[in-house]
Amino acid sequence: MSPTAPLPYRSPWMNEELDDLRTLARRFCEDELAAHIDRFHEQHAVDREVWTKAGELGLLGLSIPEEYGGGGGTFAHEAVVALEQARAGDDSWGFVVHSIIVMHYVLAYGTEEQKKRWLPKMCTGEMVGAVAMTEPGAGSDLKRVRTRAVRDGDDFVVNGSKTFITNAGHADLIVVVARTGERDPKAGHKGISLLVVETDGLEGFERGRVLQKIGQHGQDTRELHFTDMRVPAENVLGEEGRGFYHLMEQLPQERLGLACTAVGSAELAIELGVEHAKSREMFDGVLMDLQNTRFVLAECSTDVLAARTLLDHCIGLHVNGDLDSATASRAKFWTTDVQCNVIDRVLQLFGGYGFMSEYPIAKMYAGARIQKIYGGANEVMKELVARSL
Repeated sequence: MSPTAPLPYRSPWMNEELDDLRTLARRFCEDELAAHIDRFHEQHAVDREVWTKAGELGLLGLSIPEEYGGGGGTFAHEAVVALEQARAGDDSWGFVVHSIIVMHYVLAYGTEEQKKRWLPKMCTGEMVGAVAMTEPGAGSDLKRVRTRAVRDGDDFVVNGSKTFITNAGHADLIVVVARTGERDPKAGHKGISLLVVETDGLEGFERGRVLQKIGQHGQDTRELHFTDMRVPAENVLGEEGRGFYHLMEQLPQERLGLACTAVGSAELAIELGVEHAKSREMFDGVLMDLQNTRFVLAECSTDVLAARTLLDHCIGLHVNGDLDSATASRAKFWTTDVQCNVIDRVLQLFGGYGFMSEYPIAKMYAGARIQKIYGGANEVMKELVARSL
C-alpha cells in the first residue's frame, strides 16, 4: 500500500525541509506501520517499540520547542507525519493524540517544571500520551463529565470512568478531565480541571477491556477506571477550574489533525481505486474502460482535491496563528465527510473483493466511520460553524 502517485499539487506550506521530513516519515510508516497492519489488528495495538523508534527518528514532538526535546518546528511538520501515516493505510498508531493533542496541552498550560518533566520523555517515546475526556454519559457534550477529583492534602482523590480512550493500553501519561469544583454535572463547565496522571505503579488506576470496534482494530482503545486514585495536586494542568476553556482552546488543532488523516486516507483510496480499475479485467477490457468507473473516479478525485485545498488553507492559517474554531470545524466535518463518501464509492468499484477484510479498501471503509464522530461529532461541528455566521 505504498503511496506512489504524486499529490495533486505541491501544498503551498511545503518547503525543502518538509520534503525531507516527508521522505523520512513515509519510510517509517511503510516499514514500521504498513508492513505490520494485520498483526496490529490481531493484537489490537501497535508494538510498544513503534513509539521509541519514532522518537529515535525525531518524529515525535516535531512542533515542540527544542528546549523540551522537540523538533522546534510548526504544525506543518506534524501534518506531514499525519498525512503520511494515512497514505500508508494505517490507522493503528495514535500519533495524532500523542503529538498533536496531548503534548500541546502540556506545552500550552504546563508550568516550566511540568514541561521539562514530561515533554522530553514524550518526544523520545519513553512516555506515551493519552487524553481521557469521554465518559459513558459524556461525549461531545463535555459539560456532562462526572469523574470527580476531591482535594485531600497535597493530592486529588479521583473516582470515575472513561471510555473510548485512544492509546489507553500504552499510555504512561494521561490528561484526565475531571470535576474539581461543582459536584453537580448540571453546573456545566464550572469546576472542570485537567489532571496529568502518571500511570506507572499507580494504585486505583485500572485499564479496562479492549473495546471491540467495527474498524481501527489495531488502535489501542480501552476503558479506564479510577478508584480512589491519588494524583498530586501539582499535576493540575493549567488553571484549576478552567479545564473546559483549556480544552476548547486546543480543539481547533485536534480537529485539524483529524482533517489531515481524512485527506491522506481519501488520497490513498483514489490511488487504490485507479490501480484496481486499470488492472481489473472485465467485458473484454478493463474496469477503467467503463464510463461509470471513469466518472466515479473523476468525481472522487475532484472531491479529494477540494478537501486537500481546504486543508492546506487551514494549515497555512494555523501556522500563522490565525486558525479560528469555526474554520477548524469546517475542515473537520468537510474532510471526514469526503473521506467516508470517497472510500465508499471506491470500495464499490472493487465489487465483492471490497467486502473482504484483507483488502486495504475494506479496512479503510470500516476505520473511516469514526472520523465523523470523535473530535466532536460532525453535527456539532456544523452547529459551531452556524453560530459563527
